[in-house]
Amino acid sequence: MHNKNNTILNMINGGDVTHTPVWFMRQAGRSQPEYRKLKEKYSLFEITHQPELCAYVTHLPVDNYNTDAAVLYKDIMTPLQPIGVDVEIKSGIGPVIHNPIKNIQDVEKLGMIDPKRDVPYVLDTIKLLTEEKN
Repeated sequence: MHNKNNTILNMINGGDVTHTPVWFMRQAGRSQPEYRKLKEKYSLFEITHQPELCAYVTHLPVDNYNTDAAVLYKDIMTPLQPIGVDVEIKSGIGPVIHNPIKNIQDVEKLGMIDPKRDVPYVLDTIKLLTEEKN
C-alpha cells in the first residue's frame, strides 16, 4: 500500500526516497483563502479546540500544495491555559498573558498537564488526522 506519507517516513527512517520530502512549518496561513476565511469567524484557540476544524486546517496545505506531510495546526501557547496561565491571542497584537509568571512562587503554582484531561482536543485532532490517512 502506498500512502502519501511514505516519502517522509522513509526519509526519517533512513530509507530511499524518490524526491526530497516537502512540508511547511507554518503551513496554514495567509496564502490560503480557506484559512483566511476561517480566521474571520474563529480565533486561533477556537480553531485549535475544535478537532474537526483543526484537522481541516492542518490538512489544507496537503490538499492545496501537495506537500508530503502536514504539520499539526496548534500554537506554542496551547499548553499555557491548562497549566493555569491566563493567555489570549489578540488580533494585531499577539499573545497577552494576564497573569504573568514573575517569580518562583508563580512557577510553583503552575499545574502539570494531563493530555487526556487538559488537552483532549489535541488528541482528538491527531486521531482524526490519522484516521483520514488510513
